[in-house]
Amino acid sequence: MHIVEIVKDVFIHWGANWVLWLLFALSLVSLGVILERWWLFRTKQDRVRELSGALEATLSTGDFPAAISTLEKRTSVGAAVARAGLRLAPQGMTAAEKGMQSALAIERSTLENRLAFLGTLGNNAPFIGLFGTVIGVLLAFEALSKTQGAPTGTSQVASNAVMGSIAEALVATAVGIGVALPAVAAYNYFQRRIASILADAEALTNLVLAYVSARERNGGA
Repeated sequence: MHIVEIVKDVFIHWGANWVLWLLFALSLVSLGVILERWWLFRTKQDRVRELSGALEATLSTGDFPAAISTLEKRTSVGAAVARAGLRLAPQGMTAAEKGMQSALAIERSTLENRLAFLGTLGNNAPFIGLFGTVIGVLLAFEALSKTQGAPTGTSQVASNAVMGSIAEALVATAVGIGVALPAVAAYNYFQRRIASILADAEALTNLVLAYVSARERNGGA
């Protein structure tokens, strides 16, 4: 049997319903990822003005342990990065800077986790839906080929059924687009949030390094 006939027989046997079920399953996973990321991002962003003010209030007096104690109560990226730098401040400015770079890389990885799934789904869900549509159209034409030579009344009914099948097949493309749009929107939103969170962390990094540098110049322990 020709390879085309084999593939066609497989598509005809399985139909296009499994594509819709796959899209529905992917949409549920996408929703779960979106909710989980949204909750995580709530805990990873802080009011940078408030946090920097609290840090300056303690760092300006040279009380680095108090600054670390203040940061221990916070779960934001900026707090984690600043905390890593202050813990290494007694080892010098270079150690503090390297410690904050390491903490920032870890936090960035945490923020970006699972976002690749949303981006991939957003790019490919319409193609999955289009695949289901192609299968549906193939089934419709297969049914149409079986109506050739049938009586006029029967042929008309069969043609209407075929057109109905084509319309149903287009639903797969619509569902694919419907699954892709929220995934793309969420992916872009989270990317903007990551940029904002990392910018806040960078501001706090510069603040900590400024006080660590001043401490070194003043010969503080």
